[in-house]
Parts: sequence; structure tokens; C-alpha cells
Amino acid sequence: MNISEDDDAFHVDLAAPGLEKKDFKVSVDNGYLTIEASKEQKHEESNGNYKRVEFNYKDFRRTFTLPDEISQEAITSKYENGVLMLTLPKKDEAKPRPVKEIAVS
Repeated sequence: MNISEDDDAFHVDLAAPGLEKKDFKVSVDNGYLTIEASKEQKHEESNGNYKRVEFNYKDFRRTFTLPDEISQEAITSKYENGVLMLTLPKKDEAKPRPVKEIAVS
């Protein structure tokens, strides 16, 4: 997982190859961001007198405390090429303001 920051937002990139968009649950509750994923795979093989069934489960859960400067209602996410990408926009008052020069009279 990589977390980066720019002037407008924090960006969270989570490598999750083998999962699909439907396997994720991302939620925000009371200042906490939770990322969950769960996937179940079943493989059956029959040959003559026997039958073999294998189950494979993948799941994880990560929870982060969000800083007050995050606009929780504006968080977005997308899953592309095995990477879950979240954008956590900053509130306007938390964004840096340009330097204002004041003329001396």
C-alpha cells in the first residue's frame, strides 16, 4: 500500500492482484476509512472413483484514522489493473493558499 499527498488530496494505492472490483468494500464511518476485500475460489476435480474439491479464501481488512482535513463525503475509488486507487480530497480550508503580495505604499 502506498499513500501519497499533494496540495488537493491524499492518494492511496493498494496492490491487490487476482481480486475483482466486486470483491472490495470501502467505507467511511465516524472518521475511519476501512478497506476490505474477500474472495472465495473453489476448484473441483473428478477422476474415476474420486472427487477432489479445493477451497481458497483470500481476505483482508485495513482501517485508517482520517485526519480532520479530509472531505469524507468526497472520497472516491476505482480498481484498475490489479490496483485499488482511492482519492481522499482535502477540505478547501486545508488546501494551501497562494502567497499574496501586498504592495507597500
